[in-house]
Amino acid sequence: MSSTELPSVSAATSVLPKVAPVRVGEGERLRSVGLPGITLTVRSRDAVREGLPPALYVHGLGGSSQNWSQLMAELDGLVESEALDLPGFGDSPPPDDGDYSVTGHARAVIRYLDAAGRGPVHLFGNSLGGAITTRVAAVRPDLVRTLTLISPALPEIRVQRSAVPTALLGLPGVASLFTRISREWTAEQRVRGVLGLCYGDPGQVTPEAFRYAVEELERRLQLPYFWDAMARSSRGIVNAYTLGGQHGLWRQAERVLAPTLLVYGGRDQLVGYRMAQRAARTFRDSRLLSLPDAGHVAMMEYPESVAAAFRELLADAGELGEGGKPGKRGESTGYGAGADAARGRRALEADGFGRGGVSGARGSRGAGSVSTVSDAGGAGTGAGSGSGAGHDGNDDTNAGS
Repeated sequence: MSSTELPSVSAATSVLPKVAPVRVGEGERLRSVGLPGITLTVRSRDAVREGLPPALYVHGLGGSSQNWSQLMAELDGLVESEALDLPGFGDSPPPDDGDYSVTGHARAVIRYLDAAGRGPVHLFGNSLGGAITTRVAAVRPDLVRTLTLISPALPEIRVQRSAVPTALLGLPGVASLFTRISREWTAEQRVRGVLGLCYGDPGQVTPEAFRYAVEELERRLQLPYFWDAMARSSRGIVNAYTLGGQHGLWRQAERVLAPTLLVYGGRDQLVGYRMAQRAARTFRDSRLLSLPDAGHVAMMEYPESVAAAFRELLADAGELGEGGKPGKRGESTGYGAGADAARGRRALEADGFGRGGVSGARGSRGAGSVSTVSDAGGAGTGAGSGSGAGHDGNDDTNAGS
């Protein structure tokens, strides 16, 4: 049964309680964007200067746009950053059709990019957001300049034991059962549990960041659709894992044309580090950054390292001009436009999108100080080895998976 076959909690028909406002960091702005069937909250940073290339960030299960605040700040002056709250998460209400599948979320991202006219963008995704952005890059290469995936939720044959409870949340009735069982848990207890699961070193979270996380979780728990969105999105991941053929995430990863940065951490309890090598072999133009001490959301534990690797990705892809400055909007030398994008417009209606992906091989692979996949399919590690990917230790520890 797909997540769309269950009765939905409609944003239009539910009377939502008054909750505390979402936190907005220094230099950030929030706005609400109404689109057919969805309303998205978009977090952006004030541009350092005009003409910077656009970047879009997509969070993971249970997370929000706040998960990207640290990395967005690190990339000031390099890109013009926007981060989405996916439907039903952060400050975005549920989708009208109750579709929390990976395809449904990807469709929301595409709908936003088409409406905003921001593409092609430097696209970032973490965990569930990594699966979503992989699908976007595969079916709409014209929208993506580069792709950065941090602990992407791609199918594993042997799922990590610590990730099983998240998968079980997608089973019918489990979310309501868990809600009853955990009714007496305080927000502080819940947040500490998330930290223990998602951080390589929970001790690095500051008291201030912990307080912000507790406040945000208390806000979310007042929303009547919170557990519904979690359960349906969990089921959406499980369903995506079981898809085969051209609809499978690994098959779509093979079709991604954009230069890709893969970030995995050694202490990830949700995405196994053993998947890093497979991902590096599958994405045709990839670089692998290994962070042995990171947990599930490296962009928040090690934003400086991720930002440095992204800058190297831009240099490899020819996106940096003289003096290491980024090319202007519309000057991408990557694969978001031109003949490759035209080929990418072949319709794949079975995927549920208006435009199709591209298969075939790219001619060459880039090289950089982070590890670069060779034509033989091997990959080195730029920062050691381990078994995972990171989670954010700053503004919002409710980063999800």
